[in-house]
Amino acid sequence: MANAAYLSAPISRARQRTGAVMAGLAILFLSVDALGKVLRVAPVVEGTVRLGYPETVLVALGIIELACVAAYAAPRTSVLGSILLTGYLGGAIATHVRIGSPLLTHTLFPIYVAALVWGALYLREDRLTDLMPLRR
Repeated sequence: MANAAYLSAPISRARQRTGAVMAGLAILFLSVDALGKVLRVAPVVEGTVRLGYPETVLVALGIIELACVAAYAAPRTSVLGSILLTGYLGGAIATHVRIGSPLLTHTLFPIYVAALVWGALYLREDRLTDLMPLRR
């Protein structure tokens, strides 16, 4: 039985589609990144080593990222996936801060991805608009 507090106006078709496109872009980007780690693609290996991580952690990082993306991609676990991806991307930010990467292009890039992840979820999930109303 649905809780009356969560019954709100249905989300418009345009909002659903915009959210789906944004989520698709985030899923595609993060999946390519994760698969690059799992498959040990040369530029990904070089970049990860340049960031200070040993090659031995590459596959584990890729599997963790894929698991977070899978949780985000599944409608029933998308909120959990967003939270997990936020943590994963926070680690990326910390890494770039630690090595002194350029702010706008490298250090803040994970924030741009997280904004895409959460923005897409916000557009598709009316429970979030009830929890975090941007306008009332």
